[in-house]
Amino acid sequence: MAAFSTNCHLSKRCRGMTPAEPCCVYLTIAIFGTNNGLDTVHVELVGNGTGCCDLSLGQGSPASGRSSTGLAEHESSECSNFPLERVNEPCHLVFQCHRTPIYFGGRYLKFSRNVSQTRWIIDDERMGEASIEEIIGGHIRPMCQGDSYKFHAAGREDIDVRMLGSGRPFLVEVQNARKVPSKALVKEIETRMNNLENKLVGVKNLSLVTSHSWDLMREGEAEKQKQYSALVWISRPLEDEDLQCIASHKDLKILQRTPVRVLHRRSPLERGKIIHWMKIEQITGSSQYFLLHLCTQAGTYIKEFVHGDLGRTHPSIGSILRCRTEILQLDVTDVKMDCFLAE
Repeated sequence: MAAFSTNCHLSKRCRGMTPAEPCCVYLTIAIFGTNNGLDTVHVELVGNGTGCCDLSLGQGSPASGRSSTGLAEHESSECSNFPLERVNEPCHLVFQCHRTPIYFGGRYLKFSRNVSQTRWIIDDERMGEASIEEIIGGHIRPMCQGDSYKFHAAGREDIDVRMLGSGRPFLVEVQNARKVPSKALVKEIETRMNNLENKLVGVKNLSLVTSHSWDLMREGEAEKQKQYSALVWISRPLEDEDLQCIASHKDLKILQRTPVRVLHRRSPLERGKIIHWMKIEQITGSSQYFLLHLCTQAGTYIKEFVHGDLGRTHPSIGSILRCRTEILQLDVTDVKMDCFLAE
């Protein structure tokens, strides 16, 4: 908001106002734009609520039937019953400008198993050492001199899951930005985030985008496939037949009831999901640990697919191998979407 004073003297036609009272007029300007540019400007002129002011800048239009005072010819103004008096104080004109949101899109990587996607507070205690939302949004908002920001992502991973590979698509929506940064400045901010000392996150392909990117991201989110790499332990030594058995399953259909670990915040439903492919990578020197690589339909609970979740996910890796299985670590290695890929 910017406030300006002017020596413009507006005629007063207001009941109960003395000549010594200054006239105050508020001009609200809403700036609308697409492609982060200026398309239209909406102007609203509001008096100070103490009466009426003649703010006309020209003569009335005969076609409209209105005089220069803004009244129709057949209308009478109660203000006109009072003599016009000279204003002794300058008029104060206040401008209030608001811009529609601008958007930044890109892909983020998460290298820590102690960073949440969004700010996570439980009983006034922070969970994790930081959040993706705060790190990325905290760099972008000051660059635009905006009032606030909102962080949106195509899905989410648990706090103890890393996001690797090509990264996860995200949008940052900046409210009432006073500055639209250049491509060079956006690239500089991306480099600055990638060079942070703690190396918690990384950013790829950061750019200024249109609001249409929000729709594209949401459309792709429901149809996307995701690839994972999981460190798995089994209760018996791994055999060669196990590798062949796991690799033989293509487009495996599974049923998953809402996991026990999220039942307190999600409805108890049964969902059908597809495991498109999977394979086992053996770990040298270990017979009961291996890496499981798999590609699944969006929304699949990977942890539960590995250990079975007390039978609530079927089939599972445990039921296929006919032994107890536990997942020790999980990484997202690819999110297959067309959003914000390198040109």
